[in-house]
Amino acid sequence: MDGKLNIAFLWHMHQPLYKDPFTGEYLMPWVLYHGTKDYYDMAAILDEFPEIHQTFNLAPCLIEQLGEYEAGLASDRYRALSLKQSRDLSVEDKVFILKNFFQANWDNMIRPIPRYDELLRKRGPSNQDDDINSALRYFNERDYRDLQVLFNLAWIDPEIRRNDGFLASLLDKGREYSEDEKRSLLDRQIQIIKKILPKYAELKEKGTIEISISPYYHPILPLLCDSFSAKIAMPNATLPVKRFQHPEDALAQIKKGAAIYRKIFNSEPRGMWPSEGSVSSDILPLISGEGIRWIASDEEILSNTLKKEIRRDNHGNCHDPFLYRAYSVNAGNGDMAIVFRDHVLSDLIGFDYARMSANDASDDLITRLVRIHEMLEKPEDHIVSIILDGENAWESFKNDGRDFLVSLYSKLSSHSKLRCLTITEFLNKKPKMEPLPTLFAGSWINHNFKIWIGHPEDNAAWDCISDARDALVKYEESAKSNDDKNIGNALAGAWEELYAAEGSDWFWWYGDEHSSMNDELFDNLFRKHIRRIYTLINEEPPDSLEIPISSESKGYRPTVAPTSYIKPTIDGEVTNYYEWLSCGRIERIHFGSAMHTDAHGETLIDKIVYGFSMDSLFLRFDYLSPIASPDNDWSFTMNFLGPKALRIYGNIKGRSSKTRVFEKTPGSDKWIEISASVNMASGSVVELEIPLKTIGATAGGETRFFINIVAGERAQERWPVKGFIILDVPPEDFEAQNWMV
Repeated sequence: MDGKLNIAFLWHMHQPLYKDPFTGEYLMPWVLYHGTKDYYDMAAILDEFPEIHQTFNLAPCLIEQLGEYEAGLASDRYRALSLKQSRDLSVEDKVFILKNFFQANWDNMIRPIPRYDELLRKRGPSNQDDDINSALRYFNERDYRDLQVLFNLAWIDPEIRRNDGFLASLLDKGREYSEDEKRSLLDRQIQIIKKILPKYAELKEKGTIEISISPYYHPILPLLCDSFSAKIAMPNATLPVKRFQHPEDALAQIKKGAAIYRKIFNSEPRGMWPSEGSVSSDILPLISGEGIRWIASDEEILSNTLKKEIRRDNHGNCHDPFLYRAYSVNAGNGDMAIVFRDHVLSDLIGFDYARMSANDASDDLITRLVRIHEMLEKPEDHIVSIILDGENAWESFKNDGRDFLVSLYSKLSSHSKLRCLTITEFLNKKPKMEPLPTLFAGSWINHNFKIWIGHPEDNAAWDCISDARDALVKYEESAKSNDDKNIGNALAGAWEELYAAEGSDWFWWYGDEHSSMNDELFDNLFRKHIRRIYTLINEEPPDSLEIPISSESKGYRPTVAPTSYIKPTIDGEVTNYYEWLSCGRIERIHFGSAMHTDAHGETLIDKIVYGFSMDSLFLRFDYLSPIASPDNDWSFTMNFLGPKALRIYGNIKGRSSKTRVFEKTPGSDKWIEISASVNMASGSVVELEIPLKTIGATAGGETRFFINIVAGERAQERWPVKGFIILDVPPEDFEAQNWMV
């Protein structure tokens, strides 16, 4: 044996089903744009590095949607408005374009293109309706056409742009694009899409890559088998009213996924990344029955299965060799292999390396891998699994991550101690696999299913699925004796809608863990799938399906509230230990995987602390160190929803700052600047004093607001990510209450 440590990269490619079940329109364009920016080049780059073998996991519903774009069967509003001549754009079209055609990483996709950056600055950082409507007056026909071109051009991988003469000429031209040039660009998009699946098939045949799958619509398989499996990791969770126990649905999703794999790649799938790394003992016989030889999950699943802590040092280096073994689990009709991702190494690529130079980042990863090699007695019998999204991380990297990947792959190709191979290639070496007596039920996110069940919104969605499924089964039973072909087609369509509704992505945006610009669309799509089930079985959909499940009107009270009045000095510094001692605290939400954030860049603010005097509300913005610096230029808008409709704008330039206050006049949509004695100072922190009378707050009442932050080279962040913050104004006997406590 050569003593080399086996490194298995698994890149998970996945997009939810964006198609409206009633109209057939794609409501979001991300299959197209990730197709032109990520899917082709992530595989094609391996032509340059034949020694690097990798595994790609293609979600079946992504394969289906790529096929529809390739065949010209997919239509989405973004593409339709890109195709529309700029002189024919309606006001509604223009509003949509200004709101949505800057959905790209501002630092790495917009600012490197001067004209695109110019248009962003002309529009301004705010995506609020009032601000978009105000920006309309500044855009002319040429601006809209340039924006149509540059949005679509920015979403094409930089390496593809460099190697395509026409695309390179568009970048060089920079502005003043013609309608013919725009049309040719949009044709190029589809040409790139048409190359994706053939490239994967080609590399698979060469043996460079392995292609694994997920269940068809990316559902959480353990929850389909039994929603009560969530109790294993979340014993105190409140679950949906109806217990969901339909392993037959899980099996259908697995079978459908395997079927499209066979159709596209003319072979049997050997591996599966269960959606979100979600596993349980219940799902194993279903997967194994389709000939799947291996699955993968997260290190926390292994730790909880073995009831052994995975020890790491302060730099995240793992001290436990057992993480780097392949294991076997009893799948009912034989054993199945399972490998577990190194969470730290995977997330370093997903989150941290984008902030380093390509060479430093690749050196760091190589150093960590060599350290693992040195820790192991027989490195050749071990496997380091690095598993993450193959899409979302690259927007945060310069040059779409190519510099990092080239640097990394170059070093790995000739390394004396490390070898990159597919998971099946490793298993074919017949390594010794430790048997696992059972498998802990959880996902790659905090080893539980909290993202997808337990929150009132998640539970409401599960109840919608249960009710619709019950109605569908009842209809199917009543139609058994009827051989009407139309009824058979309707039933098949209704089951398809049910499986689509079981996908994990709808639940991703329910609850308070995640938010995006498209929460409303995701919610609407989910309810449309449910309504379509009732329509196909000739039943009236429940009226409740007309009401959004996701509520933008959710209010959040901080978990840490003030304990007494404060009176800090507003000087931009924490003057002494005591001045903010009794404050409350609004925390940042930390996300843990590559699919968890929609941010355009790094965050600036770590936390916001607050407190009250009898007359004022005080806030302190604390920078996220060491990323942020008090020398940054940035701005914020506090949007008060009540008791008054008020906006406080703050502009910070290093140690100088100023505020402006606007109030919406009753019965009008106009914002009028008012004179208000808001006091602000900036330094190592930013401190703010707002008189309670300015915001209309009174003792014992409350005030509601959200904050938008625009941080120079960083993108806009929102506190909270959706909904609003509720602060309770202390009652008149506040100090007496706290004295008694």
